[in-house]
Amino acid sequence: MIRAIRACKTAAEERAVVRKECAAIRAAINENDHDYRHRNLAKLMFIHMLGYPTHFGQMECLKLIASAGFPEKRIGYLGLMLLLDERQEVLMLVTNSLKQDLNHSNQYIVGLALCALGNISSAEMARDLAPDVERLLQFRDPNTRKKAALCSIRIIKKVPDLAENFMYPASSLLKEKHHGVLITGVQLCTDLCKVSSEALEYFRENCIEGLVKTLRDIANSPYSPEYDMAGITDPFLHIRLLKLLRLLGQGDADASDCMTDILAQVASRTESNKNAGNAILYECVQTIMSIEDNGGLRVLAINILGRFLSNRDNNIRYVGLNMLMKAIVVDAKAIQRHRATILECVKDSDASIQKRALELVYLLVNESNVKPLTKELIEYLEVSDQEFKGDITAKICSLIEKFSPEKIWYIDQMLKVLSEAGNFVKDEVWHALIVVISNASDLHGYTVRALYRAFRASTEQESLVRVAVWCIGEYGDMLVNNVGMLDIEEPITVTESDAVDAIEVAIKHHRLDLTTKAMALIALFKLSTRFPACSERIKDIIFQNKRSLVLELQQRSIEFNCILQKYQNIRSALVERMPVLDEATLSGRKAGSLATTVSTSTIAPCNLPNGVAEPAAAPIGDLLDLSSDDVPAPISSGGDFLQDLLAIDLSPASAPSSGTSLPPKAGTDVLLDLLSIGTPSPGESSPSALDMSSSTQDNKALLANLNGLASLSLLPANATSPESSAGAMGLLDVFDPNPQKRDENGPAYPSIVAYESNSLRMTFNFSKQPGDPQTTFIQATFTNRSPNVYDDFLFQAAVPKFLQLQLDPASSNILPASGNGSITQNLKVTNTQHGKKPLAMRIRIAYKVNDEDVLEQGQINNFPSDL
Repeated sequence: MIRAIRACKTAAEERAVVRKECAAIRAAINENDHDYRHRNLAKLMFIHMLGYPTHFGQMECLKLIASAGFPEKRIGYLGLMLLLDERQEVLMLVTNSLKQDLNHSNQYIVGLALCALGNISSAEMARDLAPDVERLLQFRDPNTRKKAALCSIRIIKKVPDLAENFMYPASSLLKEKHHGVLITGVQLCTDLCKVSSEALEYFRENCIEGLVKTLRDIANSPYSPEYDMAGITDPFLHIRLLKLLRLLGQGDADASDCMTDILAQVASRTESNKNAGNAILYECVQTIMSIEDNGGLRVLAINILGRFLSNRDNNIRYVGLNMLMKAIVVDAKAIQRHRATILECVKDSDASIQKRALELVYLLVNESNVKPLTKELIEYLEVSDQEFKGDITAKICSLIEKFSPEKIWYIDQMLKVLSEAGNFVKDEVWHALIVVISNASDLHGYTVRALYRAFRASTEQESLVRVAVWCIGEYGDMLVNNVGMLDIEEPITVTESDAVDAIEVAIKHHRLDLTTKAMALIALFKLSTRFPACSERIKDIIFQNKRSLVLELQQRSIEFNCILQKYQNIRSALVERMPVLDEATLSGRKAGSLATTVSTSTIAPCNLPNGVAEPAAAPIGDLLDLSSDDVPAPISSGGDFLQDLLAIDLSPASAPSSGTSLPPKAGTDVLLDLLSIGTPSPGESSPSALDMSSSTQDNKALLANLNGLASLSLLPANATSPESSAGAMGLLDVFDPNPQKRDENGPAYPSIVAYESNSLRMTFNFSKQPGDPQTTFIQATFTNRSPNVYDDFLFQAAVPKFLQLQLDPASSNILPASGNGSITQNLKVTNTQHGKKPLAMRIRIAYKVNDEDVLEQGQINNFPSDL
């Protein structure tokens, strides 16, 4: 049969041969052929190893096991172990045969039964046959004792309750001279300690001295050809003894003291030229690290691991690094002495060793050694392979941010990383760098000059270009005028034209992506006021991008060009230098963590297409702690491009002196917000610079709006006089196709007192448009009943996800005292679940009283039910 199968050239031919042979075996089974039963079962085992079904031969195994002769039993037990497992129900029929064979007078048949029981024993079989196996642990033949010990391991794993029965026989095996019995006895004791705490305590009290003596005898034994391997006597027994000692010494100081001397002897005298010696040393190190504290031994163990790192075998170096990572928790100072060797492993050609060594270096860094280690890693970054640059760059950036001793060092190291591997730097890393640069006011000039040098040297590193154009846009005047020169700097001569050249290179570089080019366009827009001599050239560059095939660049160019041509009076305010970014953003501090202020400076930075790490546009959700559909959701931002890119407060509802900003309304035009004029309805398209899906018609509409605005009267955002309010309403009429609709409809619902405190009262008046039941217009009126004037008055609101909220500009940001006047503000709420869910709103009101910030907040649930 074997020759026929080997001669088959295709799988189909093989299946045909197997089917024919299986049919012949079935026929022989049906005929009850005793002479060829064991040969047929041997064929079945071969067919089973080829992957074909052989379940029909299971009963033949039981018949052979029940036979009297050894050859039949041998084939029967072999078939039993191959063709069956403990999940087979037919296995219950073999328990009686196993019991008889365990008590057989022939030691070889006893060995067959022990071997089978140790391989396929179920829990039920283990309970039934455990007494017989326990008795065989004291059998006269060493091979039988060895197999009984291995079978006992299977039994205690299946039935841990039986562990007590094997404690005393197992301890007697530790005194054996035969290495085969001794090694199985040690393994049995090890497994007993794992499954039974009682056994662990028993072996600690009674067996440690004997184990130490055995290990010493083996370590000092002369050459024995029977057990020798690479000049070491029985390294397998060495390892088993060390593992058992590790279990016994863990958590017990007395037991650890007993084994200290022998561990030191094994660690210092074992040769490390061969794998056998290295295996023993590795196990010895693990034992030393696991037992109770012994400083000298641990230093010796870490030195052994240090020698592993110098080995030429990659496997041994990897094992050493892996063990050092575990040992660093125990004794970091001892590992620091091998820092140079570990750094060499970072430069290894094997990728797995590189990564493991890098992880170890990352754990070794602290405040005292961050500078030399970072220097070594950056030097290696310059010559490392491309596939490894990503990992090492992430680790270096993390170390610099975590252990940086000073800002100038942080900036210098980050510039080196950006120059060498800027394409592998994640967005949050260069965002954090911009935050640090923003806070280091005394280093602005130094940083922009360093970035300019790096940018001129390489324009291929994306993140470097982004940070460079951002800094040139913000601090370009410092670059040109050499402001803030440090002693460590060399003078540099940069003209305004040179700075504009650098930005133009970034815009026109074909490999740079959209985000980088958009940031460069913004930087150029900012330089239009900082470099008056180059303003015409900047206008030309911006104008060229009006024909860009990339919609994002085209739209930004159109908007910037419109501002440069028609809105000179507000341009300087739009492009003024960004305020200092709060470093709390680096640790992800939540907005609203300050109870008495409403400041966007505490909001985590957003990853926006302009590449600027800046406050998020809509903090109200965090401020009001909204967490479900049942509570109001944050007002959607709408993504006004000047708000996002220039980080200035364009909200019409807040005065410039308030220091607060209201999130921009969804769907509003940035110029309409700037000029305090009305907003389009939600159905109209908003010309946001971040709307990548805008169509050509949207751009035409934007141009029409911008051109139309040139003929309108510009009003201040915080107009306080009735005339200015009326003017604002007049501008609203320009964009409202039915300007009298609200007035004609009139209030159809009763007014409510939406919020009231000791000094402040807010009422809501409601109205709806005919045929639009989902939309509700609300006029909020604020009255101050205290004797103090409220300055910098700011109203914020948030609604659940099924609602859409639009806030119009407030009539003023100053609320008169004693009810002598009021502030009104219009709201528009669209209920997408009209008739199913009522309106709900959370509010937040901030103002100043005698230059002190006051914050009031609450929830409104008393809306009329049919709104």
